Parts: sequence; C-alpha cells; structure tokens
Amino acid sequence: MTVLIAGGGIGGLTLALSLHQIGVPCRVFESVPALKPLGVGINVLPHAGRELIELGLQNRLDAVAVRTQELAYYSMRGQKIWSEPRGLAAGYHWPQFSVHRGTLQQILLDTAIERLGAANVVTHHHLVDWNDTPAGVSARFTDKSRNETVSHNGTLLIGADGIHSAMRAKLYPEEGPPIWNGRILWRGVAQGEPFLTGRTMIMAGHEVLKFVCYPITRPDTGRPVINWIAERLLDPNYQWRREDYNRRGKPDEFLPWFESWKFDWLDVPTLIRNTKEVYEYPLVDRDPLAQWTHGNVTLIGDAAHPMYPIGSNGASQAILDARVLTREILKHGATQTALAAYEAERRPATTDLVLLNRRNGPEQVMQLVHERAPDGFADVTDVLSRQELEDIANNYKRVAGFQVDALNAKPPILPAKTAASA
Repeated sequence: MTVLIAGGGIGGLTLALSLHQIGVPCRVFESVPALKPLGVGINVLPHAGRELIELGLQNRLDAVAVRTQELAYYSMRGQKIWSEPRGLAAGYHWPQFSVHRGTLQQILLDTAIERLGAANVVTHHHLVDWNDTPAGVSARFTDKSRNETVSHNGTLLIGADGIHSAMRAKLYPEEGPPIWNGRILWRGVAQGEPFLTGRTMIMAGHEVLKFVCYPITRPDTGRPVINWIAERLLDPNYQWRREDYNRRGKPDEFLPWFESWKFDWLDVPTLIRNTKEVYEYPLVDRDPLAQWTHGNVTLIGDAAHPMYPIGSNGASQAILDARVLTREILKHGATQTALAAYEAERRPATTDLVLLNRRNGPEQVMQLVHERAPDGFADVTDVLSRQELEDIANNYKRVAGFQVDALNAKPPILPAKTAASA
C-alpha cells in the first residue's frame, strides 16, 4: 500500500523522492491549487546537500544555486568578528548551497512529477482527519476543487504540512498558535553588487538589530541576486501584526534603523531600497513535542519541530527527517516500528536544536561582542577570545549534526545501492 504524505513543501517532496528511490509507493497531498515557487533565499547545509546529491539532484542544484564559500559575522559598524569557510572550502565532501526557496521546491516538484508521475502529486486536497485501520490508515481530505470530502487509504500518513500543520493541530488541539518572541523579520531579494568573496553569507549586528544577506545566484551569471533579512526586536508590549505570517512589508517601517549601515564592503540601505517586494514575518517557533508518532501517523519538518531561522537549519533538518524516515521504512517496512525508530533518532536531535536556536545559536558571538564593546573594537580578540569563537561555532555544528570530520566519516543514511547517480 501507499505512504500518504500531507504537504508538498521541501520536506514532503524530499520524502516522496526518497521513498520512490527505495521502491515504496507514495502520494503527496497539498492544500493549495497549484504548487508555485514562492519565498526567499535559504541555505542547504552540507549534511542535507549530501542527501539531495544522493537523490541525483546535484546538476540541477548547480545550475541555479550558489556553492557557499564563507560565513562571516560582523558588528553593526561593519567590523569583522569571525569568519569561517563553508562547504567544500571547509573540507566537507559536499557543498553548502544558497538558493531561492521557491527554486529548490520547483526542482523537487519537477523531479517528483517525473519520477512518481503527476497523479501522485495531488493539489487542492486539505487534510481534515484520519483513523488507523487494520491495514494502515484512512485519511480524509477536502477536495477544494469539488468542495467534497474524499478518502485515501495507505499504510502510513506523514505530516509534512509546515508550521501551521493541520495534523499537529489535530494531535495537539490545545497547543495554539506559534510562539512569537517579539522579533520581526523583513525579507527580500534584489540584484546587488558582489561582496567579499562573492559567495559569502554575512550576519551583522546583534540580538536587537541584525542584518543577514547572501547571494543566491552564481557569480558567473551576471550581477548576483542577493537574499537579505533585516531583523528587529520590538518592545514585547508593542501590538505588532502577530497573526500575519507572510505579508508584504513596508520598508519605511524598518529602513531608518539601517540607514547608517553603509560599509566599505556592503551598502545595506541601498540593497533594501532596490528590492521590489519586501515580506514581513514574525520570528516564531513552537515548543518541542514529547511525541511525534501516534499509531500509523508521524510528523516531519516544520510540522514536527519548527525552529527559528538561525544557523540555516530549517530546510536542512526537514531533508534529514525525510531521509532518516525512509531508511527506517527500508529497514522495517512501512510500519509503526519504522516510525518509532525514526522518532527515536530525530526528535531528541531537533529538540536540542530548537532550544539552542532560542539562545541565538552561533549568532550569539555578535551579541557578546556588542555587550562587551558597544562602541566598537580595535581587535576582536580583545573582546572575545579565539577559543570562545571557535567553541561557539563548533558546538553549534555538533548539535546540528554537521561537524566536518564526523560528517565526512558518516556512512550514507540510505545504502549506496539505493542512491541515484548525481
């Protein structure tokens, strides 16, 4: 019987491709009328990039993504705090990719339709309920195109339906909306001038006011398209538009805070002004759950462990979820035993990461420097020792599962015989 996947985002489509890779039939159900390439930029870290490459997607990614070379932290005055190589430059066997989220999703969608067939990627279907059966699970969807309820039977039902997961809400009806911590993100993409290595991801500022940017198109394709995020911590009593999670932003509401951020290597206000469409997001996550799996049902990705977009881990962890779940299904069949083994590995790991991201993850180096040297510094090591910098960076890699030597030595999640050639 077929594995049913609720949600056609990055996690759901990666799971579908992975199950197809091991010969397990599956169907993806998505609420929207048509899957479209939406969003802004994301990073796919080497441990997740490895999994996409083992799905045979390397050439497609290289055609549209940047192989990230460096990560660098700066003060709000543009003073360098810390930098480190990333991807192949850091010694990984696999690259780190910076790419438009919509472009990555389109690659996954196109590949899923090619390999699974269009009939197995079903739109206009919103999950409303399910129940376990002797043979697996029966899921009920609202077919929005016909305004009727339809049922589909399968062995397992996997919730990959994001931070506003209908499946999670059904399992935990008292949980309520995502948790807002008082921070707002404004995001956009715009053509700009290359900066630093041309393949660098930068983070500047501190906990209250921060700017992040990185190119998401290759340097050899002309002026790069740069993804940027402006972040501000507001007064917790300020009545912001908390309930709107994906709306158009207004630059005049946040640009004044960044007007002076004109560095000799990056002009922040000009980049913001050159952006045609700005989007506004409250920075939200959810408390870790004590259980993802209920009978023949489990959760993956943001439905299971929504986290702050710190350390570039959201999409990467969804990809890892999909691959580990597939491995366990290969080992145990499409059974509750497979779901239990998947959760036993992935839930503790992602719980630690959610909590670490709440403490600013590796970005805490910027806050420490701001607290110790609010007026700037001559030498950052007078403010924060090299050992402190390295310990913070290495601890985050350990928790997130992408330490260089450990990852390079780690065997593939799926056996080599199942891996498609790149």
